[in-house]
Amino acid sequence: MSGEAIKLEHITKIYKLYGRNRDRLKDSLGLTKKKCYTEHYALRDVSMEVREGEMVGIIGVNGSGKSTILKIITGVLSPSDGTMEINGRISALLELGAGFNSEYTGLENVYLNGTMMGFSEKEIEERLPQILEFADIGEFIHQPVKTYSSGMFVRLAFAVAINIDPEILIVDEALAVGDVFFQAKCYHKFEEFKKMGKTILFVSHDLTSIAKYCDRVILLNKGVKLAEGSPKDMVNMYKKLLVHQLDEETLEDVSGKSSIHVHTEEGKAWKDHFEVNPTILDYGEKQAEIVDFAIVDQYGQFSSIIEKGSVCQVKARVHFHSRVANPIFTITIRNKQGTDITGTNTMFERVETGTVEAGEERIVTYRQRIDLQGGDYLISLGCTGYVGDEFKVYHRLYDLVGMTVLSDKDTVGFYDMNSEITVEQAEPSRKD
Repeated sequence: MSGEAIKLEHITKIYKLYGRNRDRLKDSLGLTKKKCYTEHYALRDVSMEVREGEMVGIIGVNGSGKSTILKIITGVLSPSDGTMEINGRISALLELGAGFNSEYTGLENVYLNGTMMGFSEKEIEERLPQILEFADIGEFIHQPVKTYSSGMFVRLAFAVAINIDPEILIVDEALAVGDVFFQAKCYHKFEEFKKMGKTILFVSHDLTSIAKYCDRVILLNKGVKLAEGSPKDMVNMYKKLLVHQLDEETLEDVSGKSSIHVHTEEGKAWKDHFEVNPTILDYGEKQAEIVDFAIVDQYGQFSSIIEKGSVCQVKARVHFHSRVANPIFTITIRNKQGTDITGTNTMFERVETGTVEAGEERIVTYRQRIDLQGGDYLISLGCTGYVGDEFKVYHRLYDLVGMTVLSDKDTVGFYDMNSEITVEQAEPSRKD
């Protein structure tokens, strides 16, 4: 294999959407001349190339066409229009469950998948020790796959995918269900594959992994390829896309051409740029109320995706329904498991807040350098205070909004100490 491993030219995928089942039947039998369906473009005129030895990421919001394009490349779907060229044996890890028979045992599925890839029974047996060692699911290999947990399933599926000598490995989100140790083993395998000159096409919502491992990234939106470029440029563009701040100038800077024009609406609330937790814990006596909030990244953009080591701001707008003396404004950052990682408030920081009259508002800005490890976190905001010696909770919003920290270097624990390490050659110790 040399040059281009994957080449797609003007790929379009159209689905027919019928309002009634009888319309579908009539259309399939050719009993109507009238168009009784609407067309949905899962992909529209998408062209891309993946060169040998590259690890290319594909990102985009849900419904952008990421999984569709992988299914076309692997032959699961046929395009409605366009041409495709694949140079090399493909091994794919798509949706959980794809390619496995749930009634068969894990071992039977190994042989089934190997046979489908064109291997003889002897060739599968030669690879079996490596598959079982990587999957590490013990005696469950002899149990029906329907009894597996999602983590066990993806272990076996990935072990099979990487041990059938693929020249092109395609992975679609499946690693998200594995534990952290298994994910680390998989990413290490990615590095080995790249050194061997093999090609990897990787779809993930894990932007930290995309930024860390991919050589190049393609950004899709609503079935259209917006741009491609370095991981950093594409992740920054994706961040703007999420909050509707992607404009023609940004696209021209990165891709050299204009595809869409989206801008922030005038008068739009800060919080409208973010996905608010639907199960938020909201309580308090409401003498004061948090009516708006925002996360602002190092570039001054609304974004819930923050680069590790950068300075960002969390802002809260608080409306006072009653007169409150010395309100205390609070912020807490928790991990997904619910552990408080860090937080502060105006009392800890010795910020005087004075007395706020009914009808007034305050904008509170928490500015901090983010040295948290890469991953997903939850931000909580609050307004509390004291009336005499009695503690009052005016308003608290627990786990209000998510924040993703992008990192290309994670250390041990919750945050990075930013240690400076030096290693020097020492003179041999003298022995008396």
